[in-house]
Amino acid sequence: MTSQLSAFCFGAHDPERLERFWTVVLGRDPAGPPFPVRFRPSAAEKAGHNRMHFDLTSTSPDDQEAIVDRAIKAGARHIDVGQLPEEKHVVLADPEGNEFDVIEPGNNFLAGTGFIGAVACDGTREVGLFWSAALSWPLVWDQDQETAIQSPEGGTKISWGGPPLNPKSGREPRFELVASAAEVERLVSLGATRLDDTTMTDPDGNEFSVTVE
Repeated sequence: MTSQLSAFCFGAHDPERLERFWTVVLGRDPAGPPFPVRFRPSAAEKAGHNRMHFDLTSTSPDDQEAIVDRAIKAGARHIDVGQLPEEKHVVLADPEGNEFDVIEPGNNFLAGTGFIGAVACDGTREVGLFWSAALSWPLVWDQDQETAIQSPEGGTKISWGGPPLNPKSGREPRFELVASAAEVERLVSLGATRLDDTTMTDPDGNEFSVTVE
């Protein structure tokens, strides 16, 4: 078997509160499709911007405004990450400071992906190729050091914006995988590094979890 993406996981000081927030924002149980969103206790302090964040899609200007309003009422706040005045996406942070974007309608890159349009990451082309091979998800973008992959079944994309990379924030979200023991060895051959029995890093040093079945 190839590795299966089983969840996207946030570390949190208050996992229950963060789960309630994302339940409101996503309008669904975070354990539902396109993949579970999980929340694990973490005492680490966040410093700087996350290397990974959600890009949420909208269907109209009114819908974009409604998503932002719903998030603000649930505990989000506006933040400045260097976005330009002419850019139409809205940058927010959840109650524990995890950044996410509410993308303007008509974004061609995210067309047809669903509400969680992308997990947008800082990352090199090498790490995009690694995750494409690890998950057996084809590349749907590969240009100017930027890459993106998507399940053959469609849905949420995972994208990497190329160098330079932000420093790790100290409390990064991570992918959780399910894999066989043989598949773990294949991940190492692709460029992953083992840290312990359940934790590995990709070629850019981002930690991810593996449950061996």
